[in-house]
Amino acid sequence: MTFERKTIVVAMSGGVDSSVVAAMLHEQGHDVIGITLQLYDHGMALQKKGACCAGQDIYDAKMVADRLGIPHYVFDYESKFKQEVIDDFADSYLNGETPLPCVKCNQSVKFHDLLKAAKELKADALATGHYIQKIINGNRAEMHKGFDENKDQSYFLFATTKEQLDYLMFPLGGQTKEETRALAEKYNLEVANKPDSQDICFVPNGNYRDIITKLRPGSDKAGKFIHIDGYEIGDHKGIINYTVGQRKGLGISFGSPLYVIKIDPEENKVYVGPESDLVKTKFTLKNVNWLADDLAPNEARVEVKIRSTTAGVNAILSHNEQNSFVVTLLEEEKAITPGQACVFYQGARLLGGGWITREIE
Repeated sequence: MTFERKTIVVAMSGGVDSSVVAAMLHEQGHDVIGITLQLYDHGMALQKKGACCAGQDIYDAKMVADRLGIPHYVFDYESKFKQEVIDDFADSYLNGETPLPCVKCNQSVKFHDLLKAAKELKADALATGHYIQKIINGNRAEMHKGFDENKDQSYFLFATTKEQLDYLMFPLGGQTKEETRALAEKYNLEVANKPDSQDICFVPNGNYRDIITKLRPGSDKAGKFIHIDGYEIGDHKGIINYTVGQRKGLGISFGSPLYVIKIDPEENKVYVGPESDLVKTKFTLKNVNWLADDLAPNEARVEVKIRSTTAGVNAILSHNEQNSFVVTLLEEEKAITPGQACVFYQGARLLGGGWITREIE
């Protein structure tokens, strides 16, 4: 088979995964161009260790590119990131939701603007270090879970469109993290033993409340705890401090354990009740992305994940009168949380996903 040399842009975060992708493709003989995104204030970035797209990470990506002898560019997407990800993060909490900023970042900045930049550089593809698999079935590109399910990142990429998937490459999808680190040692990359990024990149010390109150003054306005049976049970410290399913930190004295059941941002109320009231079987999704052209989404039997770290549960998808997607679970699930993602699978294949609304039964 004749080797087809391509120009490939690699999204280099400064971590071991994307660095190995750049080294692999370079070793294969492709023309590799590294791009690193500066997504938030450089001064704040230097304070935040172990994060994606921070000051040290930009330096590390440049160091790897220099070792490989490939071009490397840093793109300043700070204003775009603030608008599309950070502001959305704050507003989601004010709307009584629990956001997923990493999905929003992939959906907007990384797989939209970065992909556009790659095409402007006349690249044949954009490669990332995500642990997912792109499988060509006939003339159709499908997204599948990563080979190593402990590292699978498909949940966070459910919003990838068919057009984007056609252009993307995921060279690490068929291997384990241990194999990736071994390759980093083989290529003699300085980041071989660098820890994985943790938490939300733009939240120093994990304190997201400080970010929200700075962006949205008055967002921590106190209100009432309401028992799910309808009576007041105490005062809360602002709805941004609570999420569905939360038990600890409520500060309520009661005879039995209480959990956050739902949040009403219009009335500034937090409803609490016993754990049994967290069990739900039906909810509505918005902004659904459907990747499976060969399957009809209505009345489809699928496996859904409502959190990245949990096993999937069987469900049926349907449309309601407003043409929104409705998910009916065939097994009970707890703490279905507005603002989080619901992602659909058939086996290892990702079919699509959407955002959980506050319409939960």
